[in-house]
Amino acid sequence: MDTRASILNLSRWKPWEPVLWLAAFAVPWLLPGHALIANEIAIVALFAISLDLVLGYTGIVSLGHAAFFGMGAYAAALFAKHVMPDPLVGLAVGTAAATLVGAIASLTVMRGTDLTRLMVTLGVGLILMELANKLDWLTGGADGLQGVMMGPLLGRFEFDLYGQTAAWYSLAVLFLCFLLARRLVFSPLGATFKAIRDNRQRAGAIGIPVTSRIAVAYTIAAALAGAAGALLAQTTGFASLDVFEFHRSADVMLILIIGGTGWLYGGVAGAIVFKLMHDLLSSITPQYWTFWLGLFLVVLVLVGRERLLKPWTWFGKRSAP
Repeated sequence: MDTRASILNLSRWKPWEPVLWLAAFAVPWLLPGHALIANEIAIVALFAISLDLVLGYTGIVSLGHAAFFGMGAYAAALFAKHVMPDPLVGLAVGTAAATLVGAIASLTVMRGTDLTRLMVTLGVGLILMELANKLDWLTGGADGLQGVMMGPLLGRFEFDLYGQTAAWYSLAVLFLCFLLARRLVFSPLGATFKAIRDNRQRAGAIGIPVTSRIAVAYTIAAALAGAAGALLAQTTGFASLDVFEFHRSADVMLILIIGGTGWLYGGVAGAIVFKLMHDLLSSITPQYWTFWLGLFLVVLVLVGRERLLKPWTWFGKRSAP
């Protein structure tokens, strides 16, 4: 089988995938009381997919991915408050702003070691957070940007208090971005990303322009993270310095650890597990829910994701029943 046929085979939709997406879109209708958590999961899943493009598919580590998430959130919120409240136009503005910042920041990750990139990406996020804090006349500073009112989606669907419209909106954007990311990773361009991840020197030796490919991957990932941030600001009507905080970048890294890197559904699965555990554990032990999450991560790393999800492998079985 040649390379092109192999890529086409991998890119084919599995039978369970349409069922999964149909079930996701049915949640706000079948379980209206859980529409808000479905909205949060969709936003976090999109954020995780954006990081997976640079970490799982290109091999670029980042601790400042929240910079693009926050830029998308503030750009969409400011646009809605001062220009026009249309959600789709605001989403485009937030995505464009994050894309621009990602293109500029990509210049800092083309060279250097992984440790260098960690520090540089973390620094970019801290710089943007401090700018948002100092420009309080524009961003609201530590008080956040309040009074963000969104117009009806497509001119017809108002954002309700139960979060159904917000959930369907975020799920639709997640699905479209997932399709774009899927098309990217199973394209020749995506194959070059994976070649750079596996062996950067060898990729350069066979003619792949490594630095420009890294810049492209980083910029696209920034755009998706910006879209996720814009969704958060639009569906909550609020943007604060919290969107730039380090814990945003750390949480999305944990999500990929849970779901797995180099697999687009890893971000989706990790987001579902992370948010549901957060919601459940914080309702039981509000002060110590991070302890149980940490314990779960320790077990996950020590036992292994496959062995944890398939207990029958503990007894030496090589395939699932």
